[in-house]
Parts: sequence; structure tokens; C-alpha cells
Amino acid sequence: MAKVSETDRESMHQARALSGALAAGLWFVREVLPLEAVLRQYLRHNWRDQSDLEDLLQDVYVRVYESARRRIPDAVKPFVFTTARNMLINRMRQHHVVPIEAVADLDALGIAMDAPGPDRSTMAREELRRLQDAIDRLPPRCREAIVLGRIEGLSGREIAQRMGVTEATVSKHLAEGMYAISDMLYGEPAADPRRPA
Repeated sequence: MAKVSETDRESMHQARALSGALAAGLWFVREVLPLEAVLRQYLRHNWRDQSDLEDLLQDVYVRVYESARRRIPDAVKPFVFTTARNMLINRMRQHHVVPIEAVADLDALGIAMDAPGPDRSTMAREELRRLQDAIDRLPPRCREAIVLGRIEGLSGREIAQRMGVTEATVSKHLAEGMYAISDMLYGEPAADPRRPA
């Protein structure tokens, strides 16, 4: 049996790595890139800062590709969207972490806190009371859609499932509810772009 030199061994290792990278690249172009429109929509729906979308998309692509170089997943779409979801969770955690040094520095500088004074608290309570009164005066189904969507933060699809109606009906309830609340709070009908003037 012929002895394999160190150079040959390294060449074989590089060939295997290149083969894995090529296979992952072909898989990525064939399976992952066609999901881009849906992935963009998912990121846009789940991340508030729209200026981060391109970076998020690229980061998802990098993680998916690097993982595929080790092992190409069987279920592509769930894998890509799980990767995207995990990345969003990690980003949210990073955005909510405040270094303790920053808090200590603010205290050392003696910067006044933005605590509302008694007059602002009273005004805020009055606004909340007026808003609650306006919501209470909405028709029941409209009120339910507003509470689920604007207060509990559910998506149109989730609201539709809870209420047992279509997403179009939910959109109608939300729009009518917001116009009605605007009318009640500000005393003049809000312009409804769907209705002629």
C-alpha cells in the first residue's frame, strides 16, 4: 500500500471541503434563494426597525449556508424560518440589554430622570380614561378586534381565528374601530380613504 504524503492528505482535505462548499452553494441557490420574498415578508412583519432588514436577511443567509456546509437539512423552509426566528430573538435580547456601566455613568452625571410630574400623570390618566370610554362605546365585534389587535398585539390571522371570521372582516372591524375612536376622541370624523369625500 502506498504511503500518503502530508501534501496529498491536505489536498484531499481541501477537495472534500471544496466539494462540501460547492454542494452547499448549489443547494442554497436551488432551495433557499427562492424563499427570499417570503423570508423578507416574515422579517418585515417581525422586526420593527425596517432599516435592519437587509442586514438581517444577509445574516440569516450566512447562518443557513454555514450550517449547510456541515450538513444540508432535509426540510429547507422550516430550517430557514427557524434560523430567522432564532436570529430575531437573539437580536431582541441584544437590544434590550443595557450595560450597567451606562446606568452608573448617568447617575454620576446627575442627569434628571424623565419621571412625569403630577400634571402630566393626571393628563395621561385622563387620556387613558377617554380612550377606554371610546373603546367601550364601540360595537362588540369591533371592540373585540381592536382589543385583540391594538392592545394584545395579535396579527390579523390570529384575530380572525379567535373571532371565527375572515381576515378581511378583521381588517374592516379594525379600520371602522379606529375611525370611530378617532371621531370620539378628537370630535371630528377622521378621513376614511376608502370613502369618497
